[in-house]
Amino acid sequence: MLEIVHEIAIYIHRFHNLDLFRQGWYRIKISVRWEDNDKISLGTPARVVQYEAPDPGSGNLYGIWSIDDADHSFSTHPFQIKYARQDVHLCMMISFILSPGEFEGLSTTAAILKFELMFAPKLEDGVGLQASCDAFPAAVHEFRIPPKALLGLHSYCPVHFDALHAVLVEASVHVSLKADSYRSASKVPSNSGSSGVVGDESYGTLNPEASGVNSEVAKNVAVVKALLTSCDLLLEELQKFSKAVGRAIDFSESKMNNPTLLTSILQAKQLGADVEVSGEGKPQNGLERGNGALHLHNAEVLCSLSKNELMRCYHSLGDQCMYLWSFFLKFHRDNKTKILEFLRDAWAKDRKSEWSIWMVYLKFEMPHRHINGGSDESSRRVAHRRTASSWQLPDDPPQTAATRADLHRKSVAQMRINNRSIQDMYIFGDLSRVPIVIVERMMSAPRRTNSENSYLRQVELSELLTLQTDSSVTVDKKSAPRSNARVLKIVVFVHGFQGHHLDLRLIRNQWLLIDPIAEVLMSEANEDKTSADFREMGQRLAQEVASFVKRKMDKASKNGNLEDIRLSFVGHSIGNLIIRTAIADSAMEPFLGHLHTYVSVSGPHLGYLYSSNSLFNSGLWLLKTLKGTQCIHQLTFTDDSDIQNTFVYKLCKQKTLGHFKHIILLSSPQDGYVPYHSARIQSCQAASNDNSRKGRAFMEMLDSCLDQICAKTSEGRVFMRFDVNFDTTAYGKNLNSFIGRAAHIDFLESDIFARFIMWSFPDLFR
Repeated sequence: MLEIVHEIAIYIHRFHNLDLFRQGWYRIKISVRWEDNDKISLGTPARVVQYEAPDPGSGNLYGIWSIDDADHSFSTHPFQIKYARQDVHLCMMISFILSPGEFEGLSTTAAILKFELMFAPKLEDGVGLQASCDAFPAAVHEFRIPPKALLGLHSYCPVHFDALHAVLVEASVHVSLKADSYRSASKVPSNSGSSGVVGDESYGTLNPEASGVNSEVAKNVAVVKALLTSCDLLLEELQKFSKAVGRAIDFSESKMNNPTLLTSILQAKQLGADVEVSGEGKPQNGLERGNGALHLHNAEVLCSLSKNELMRCYHSLGDQCMYLWSFFLKFHRDNKTKILEFLRDAWAKDRKSEWSIWMVYLKFEMPHRHINGGSDESSRRVAHRRTASSWQLPDDPPQTAATRADLHRKSVAQMRINNRSIQDMYIFGDLSRVPIVIVERMMSAPRRTNSENSYLRQVELSELLTLQTDSSVTVDKKSAPRSNARVLKIVVFVHGFQGHHLDLRLIRNQWLLIDPIAEVLMSEANEDKTSADFREMGQRLAQEVASFVKRKMDKASKNGNLEDIRLSFVGHSIGNLIIRTAIADSAMEPFLGHLHTYVSVSGPHLGYLYSSNSLFNSGLWLLKTLKGTQCIHQLTFTDDSDIQNTFVYKLCKQKTLGHFKHIILLSSPQDGYVPYHSARIQSCQAASNDNSRKGRAFMEMLDSCLDQICAKTSEGRVFMRFDVNFDTTAYGKNLNSFIGRAAHIDFLESDIFARFIMWSFPDLFR
């Protein structure tokens, strides 16, 4: 049997602390194993390279890296983390040799790459530090390398660990095949007694009844084909890297420039009549020459070779794979920065396509005003009757959305994903547990005609993704910065009712991964004060934001030419009403022209009119009656006897949403804490059928909000709704899931949906 092994090289470039809660000493432990638990075979560390001296200013390093012979793992040296957004440049490469073990020939099993974050508390001295770091893992993150990728892989591999250990380990993974000549030579063939005769005989003429020979032939041919494929992939990737870094690769003095042994053997066997060996670089019946190396993928041709000939080809291809692999490792060391950037860009592009598995893309046209501008009662009634005929809503929009997501989830659960991309097991561990995101983008709607009878229709993914190109062009036209100019980007995160300023930290972390230079304000102005009047909360937030922006402007002006400001907001629950109230405050007036992106996470923009959750409504009544919570009175429109004098009604009449370039609404049909229609700023069946004063007031609020969103701007406005459907089986049967609180909080405790959205539409968040 011919034998091969897989060499898996992991480059650990940088450890970036986003949001570790504990100071202390950390190290990264890495191991490789086969996915099949019944045949566990661990990868063995083969080489360690410190390809660049660590920067002593980036973090306190202590001790040395180590290899554990017990579990065949590799651990970096310990490094000290003192503060958030701290970089530690590790600049190390560790490669593992993964043997098929009990498998014969090629394995059809995936490999698991395991990263462990080891932690030890801060110590006064280094005594026992290394032992403390190895005591237990603080977090674990695994990646799956599919069987196809084991033939050859070059991929960026960001490691984020979990919500409580939000870091970014910038790593890249590279995989190649190697011929295991030692194991091949040590194996005695099953027909060794006649090896002197059979060794020179063609595989195609062997007696099929011979014991096990056909199986051995097939496996040996598969091994040689795998080595050929691995050579192809290495050459292809080297060409891509060469183009990316702008440096030509020269094989003129290497063995790659010489005809391969396969060429000589085939010519000697006079196979030219069936398989032409061409030096022009054109495919000829299964043979193809690239960079002077002959590539053979025709199993019938391989089977025509004798054992000795196939063995010689195996060694020749093994030498070429080894040469290309060594060449790549050296080329990577010489061009590590540009190659990492190239791989990172390719990773981001591929994830948009991969993660679209869990995303359903729709587009919709905004309806025209539900109510004309007339103030008399009769005109309002006529306009309201016209609304019911021109804008037909489903009987139960939340249930319709949930059903659509559930059907999509069932189709995803049946998928068999077997590509050549490394798979993050946080997402791919259980396909059915991942949130389904329904993406709805507003299309500019012309005046309705008789031929247009649908406001909602499905579109292809490629059509929707043109948004990214359009938005990026828009940004470039506005603020193509000069070489010495800076655009100050600030993102403000606002928590909800009885919330904490770190509630939105998971979305913040994803935003910082998209745009690392953004300045972040986690608002604390209303922490422990969310039971007050919205006007007071809005004023406090406005003053907090204005003060923060001015400080950052002064700092940026001192360090260079400040050309522009982009101010974005992210709000959760009633934090969205606080944001809109703050925007209407006079303290924010100087910054209204710089508002950029607004992300609403389950925000009750239209208050709690027509809320269908009776249990939650009872809770609101208790808060109003027993505790006199002012903001709840305002949300439920009981703060004034005249609905047109209530706070939320007046807020909707003020221009707040219209100042933003991008408006993104996140909702969930499973969220019982915020009415579905209120989070999405759309009508509902109960309001459409209500001809009372309350119904007309609701339609007026809705019209005012939609008018702001649809208002024409010089650059155009992006308005999108993202309907997030969480896996309800994870909730179990408890009060939180029964009253709809679980999904409302899942927005804060899960970041997969945010990763999908933000990496699919990165230009909205930069």
